[in-house]
Amino acid sequence: MKLDFPTIFQEQWNLRKPAVTSSNGVVATQHYLASKVGASVLSRGGNAIDAAVASGLALGCVEPWMSGIGGGGFMTLYDAKNDRVSVVEFGMRAPLRADPNDYPLTGNATGASSFHWPEVFEDRNVHGPFAIATPGYLKGVSLALEKFGTWDWCDVIEPACQLAEWGLPTHWYTQLQILRGARTMRRYNEVERVYLPDGLPPDTEDDAGATNRIQLGNLPNTLRVLQREGPNAFYSGALAEKISADLAGAGSKIQLEDLEQYEAFITTPMKHNYRGHEVFAPSRRSAGPSLVQALTTLEERMSINDKKYPNASDYEIFANTLLDSYEYRLKHLGDGSNESTSTGATSHLCVVDRDGNMVSLTQTLMSVFGSLVMLPKTGVLLNNGMMWFDPRPNTPNSVAPGRRPLSNMCPVIGKTQDGRKFALGTYGGRQIFPAVFQILSYLCDYGMDTTDALHQARVDVSGTDLITIMDNMDADAIDNLQAKFSNTRVRRNVVAPGLFGVPQLVVMESSGSMTGGCFIPSPVSQTIGV
Repeated sequence: MKLDFPTIFQEQWNLRKPAVTSSNGVVATQHYLASKVGASVLSRGGNAIDAAVASGLALGCVEPWMSGIGGGGFMTLYDAKNDRVSVVEFGMRAPLRADPNDYPLTGNATGASSFHWPEVFEDRNVHGPFAIATPGYLKGVSLALEKFGTWDWCDVIEPACQLAEWGLPTHWYTQLQILRGARTMRRYNEVERVYLPDGLPPDTEDDAGATNRIQLGNLPNTLRVLQREGPNAFYSGALAEKISADLAGAGSKIQLEDLEQYEAFITTPMKHNYRGHEVFAPSRRSAGPSLVQALTTLEERMSINDKKYPNASDYEIFANTLLDSYEYRLKHLGDGSNESTSTGATSHLCVVDRDGNMVSLTQTLMSVFGSLVMLPKTGVLLNNGMMWFDPRPNTPNSVAPGRRPLSNMCPVIGKTQDGRKFALGTYGGRQIFPAVFQILSYLCDYGMDTTDALHQARVDVSGTDLITIMDNMDADAIDNLQAKFSNTRVRRNVVAPGLFGVPQLVVMESSGSMTGGCFIPSPVSQTIGV
């Protein structure tokens, strides 16, 4: 007997995470502990912005490889009382002394990143001190809290302080994330000391059978300082001086001046009318412009005809639209010479409260464990936001002093013709925009509910000619995509590697009922209704 063995490992399971329904608020995040924090805030009278900020700070302690105070992000929020959508921008910024010559190209086609940039010498834009951009996280979330929240900063940050003091639970998923960065971690002393204390990830249990927990360096002390002194302590004063000294010791070009001059912005979102539905997304440095471009093209190319699910032709149109949008995005978008105009490993969360306020928040360190530089005096794990820049010179998104890079984050607020409002977003680097684009279509064009919209099969097109197809797609649609495109692959949506983006979605029906959901493959994400 001769067996035909598969050429790759195949995982044999099917999972769904059904939506949660509530009438008093819903929180959907990438970690159940962060969701519990947000739900607790809502149950104690906080609004969606209070809950989102508290959950986001908590995420930095329970999935520190994804986001934290050493990163940045975008928040799109809906103020129900004033029927107004606003965007808070707090992406990372290049050091004021950044030099394009610090990122010489090797001549190889693709470097270590997932962004398909030409390779940079020593992967300087991917990890290490030259990969670090000035963090904006605390400036951004504190600005959102000040302008739109109801709770005091010291109360909102308290759960994160407690989680950091408790320590990071070491289950199998934590081990997996540490293993993803372990080879490079060994180059950087503090992150190796914390996450690979004996050269290996910590065991999941101690000798008594209790769950192990990782102590996150000096992060607990830093969070308590920020609680007492306020979020601006990160950018000026004794704590900022300690951070800048650590950065200098690591070899970063970020100085105290970079921290002191950093600003977050509240801006007006892009508003796009898509077949009578309203879509609000960040502008300029996000994936919002590409989303609007893709939706405009989709409206021209695809007819609806009361379909409940996309057919083979629809998926072909999705793929072609994404190919066109990414080609334009990578050639033409970026800050260019207009730095004075104010306007991603990543995590995302969505919140809706009892009054209908909504938040879609994407926050990031960029890659898994960011730059892998962890500051020993403060425990801050820093981003590798310089990887967002195109390392080639003279492009709209090339490295320049003080420039803010073009990011992939795309937190969205929407209003459908039938009266539903929703907050949607995704983590997954270049997979974010394709995932948000298709789920928006599922909600608006096919009228899907939360569960179906999150679980409907998708394609991913992320800046190359490769079309990656979820294996649960209809067979006719798969056959058509393989016939029409020369470079395709059919892959299961699994825990690792992530190939399709991992979204969260909350919806408020016209009746006032609320639903929310998290998509697999994240095993620790959870949606909680209040």
